Amino acid sequence: MPFTLPGRCEFREEIRKSRFITYAAPIASAAEAQAFIERHSEPDASHNCWAWKLGDQYRSTDDGEPGGTAGRPILAAIEAQDCDQVVVLVIRWYGGIQLGTGGLARAYGGGANKCLQQAEKRLLVSRVLLNCSCGFSELALLKIRLAEVDGLVLNETFTGNGVDLQLALGEAFIDPLQRQLADLSRGRIRLQRA
Repeated sequence: MPFTLPGRCEFREEIRKSRFITYAAPIASAAEAQAFIERHSEPDASHNCWAWKLGDQYRSTDDGEPGGTAGRPILAAIEAQDCDQVVVLVIRWYGGIQLGTGGLARAYGGGANKCLQQAEKRLLVSRVLLNCSCGFSELALLKIRLAEVDGLVLNETFTGNGVDLQLALGEAFIDPLQRQLADLSRGRIRLQRA
């Protein structure tokens, strides 16, 4: 099961006089990843190397380091930590001592790995879109039951007869929640796939 991050995290280290700062954050789109990279890159740094993964999409760059010594090791660290929907930026200020290609790969990949290891992680749950309607008096109980199974209310529209809801819920919780809601409403509340 893949994980993502609930928020931004960072890791700092010095390797043979070169200073490295690693930032990692959750993303929901490629544009969000690029915006994070642009916002946190340091123009005065020697290199701003990064990688991101979003489902089947991924990108990485070595930003002037020898080919394959920065971006790919960062991406490998993301995959090794079973992360998805994550961007990692590793910033390096050169300290005057050459690290060699193996040393660079270990420094960039290791920094990304340590940053993701120490970060709090959140399980990525695949959710199904559902629609349902309920009466005003049933809304609070429906939301409580939905929260118990880590479901989300994406949209609610108040009508003359009650509330129309758009929900997102993990597949395994649909049938149990449907039974609870049927009991709660004497069969009036039905979950329908969107």
